[in-house]
Amino acid sequence: MSLSKKPPLPGGASPERATTALAEPVQKVTARWVTGLVLVNVGINAAFFGPINVFIGQQAISIDAPSKEAILSLVTACGAAVSLVANPLFGALSDRTTSRLGRRAPWVLAGAVLATAALLSMSFSGAVALMVLFWCLVQLGANAAYAAITAAVPDRVPVAQRGGVGGLAAMGQTLGILTGAVFGAVVTGNFMVGYWLCAAALLLSVLPYLFHRNDPALPKSDLEAFRIGRFLRGFWISPLRYPDFAWAWLTRFLVNVGNQLTIVYLLFFLRDVIGYPDPATGVLVLTGIYAVMVMVTAVLAGPWSDKVGRRKPFVIGSSATIAMAGAIMAFFPVWPGALAGAAVLGIGFGAYLAVDFALLTQVLPFAASRGKDMGVINVANSLPQVVAPALALVAVTYAGGYRTLFLTAAVIGLLGAVFVVKIKGVD
Repeated sequence: MSLSKKPPLPGGASPERATTALAEPVQKVTARWVTGLVLVNVGINAAFFGPINVFIGQQAISIDAPSKEAILSLVTACGAAVSLVANPLFGALSDRTTSRLGRRAPWVLAGAVLATAALLSMSFSGAVALMVLFWCLVQLGANAAYAAITAAVPDRVPVAQRGGVGGLAAMGQTLGILTGAVFGAVVTGNFMVGYWLCAAALLLSVLPYLFHRNDPALPKSDLEAFRIGRFLRGFWISPLRYPDFAWAWLTRFLVNVGNQLTIVYLLFFLRDVIGYPDPATGVLVLTGIYAVMVMVTAVLAGPWSDKVGRRKPFVIGSSATIAMAGAIMAFFPVWPGALAGAAVLGIGFGAYLAVDFALLTQVLPFAASRGKDMGVINVANSLPQVVAPALALVAVTYAGGYRTLFLTAAVIGLLGAVFVVKIKGVD
């Protein structure tokens, strides 16, 4: 059944109306548009992972060094809890946006401005409560922008091009993570300057997309009247009616939990277990290796899956590779083991990000609510940021330390690979 023949989602536009904004895309997107998409991903991920991997940890040490793990877990978990709500909410709001700028662009701009202001405010925070508050605002704004830019892909990119575009978007995400690590290394412990750099990177990154957004406006006549009950019920997508969507969500959640468990305490692992003399620089080195591998496999695996017309074999293989990285870190807790783990994690995650993203866009239930549906999918990216810090704290503090942490990551990642086979509507 084509998307245009499915019943309308409550609170959304009727997909029977073949407006430009709702039509299934058939024309390939331009290199300029893809460049704008990639740059937004760079900025958002620099704003996310510079703080998560380096600056929040350094700020926690400056406030209360003996409680640094608990502070990092609290701040990141609270921010991730906000993202659980923000991503699908702003995705749904963008579905109903009738601005002349389009449905997605206004939220990309507004979200980037809010997150930028919150990052600047966080740099001055000298108390844990303020760290939590401003990090939650960073997550609120950045997730508004991320929900919108993610929905732009199924809006504008035809299915046969989505693996390649997904690979380039994954490259942008990775460049953002690497940019955050570079900021962490070059500011040499000055987390205040680090936050400022992340804020600047985010705000500047959205400009090319906004100037070349290819974001058709949605006519107001194509919206059903807003009813809060229908709007809220729309966030529940029945696993019984849409099992492929449910299995795709679950596998993404599991793989992301495994990935987050591997990286959440990376700064502390280098500092306290390996004894690396400059942990921030160590994070940069490992992130650089990871980034190179991600970019190589993402730009290769995405177009390859487009060419062969299959997604699941790539997703299964890459998920198993991600799990292997956790096992390497568990049994070889030395600097060479960390280098190898970073390389293997990058190889697996690059292919996974590119191809699984394309797979996800092919199991969306409704054309009229791509933003909301992709926002629900993105919960599978955000929820692990709540779950993983809690699991990591228990594993490191009470259940055997970092070996337990990394083995748990490996097992959970393997479960993600297994459940991909349950998806029936995509090869």
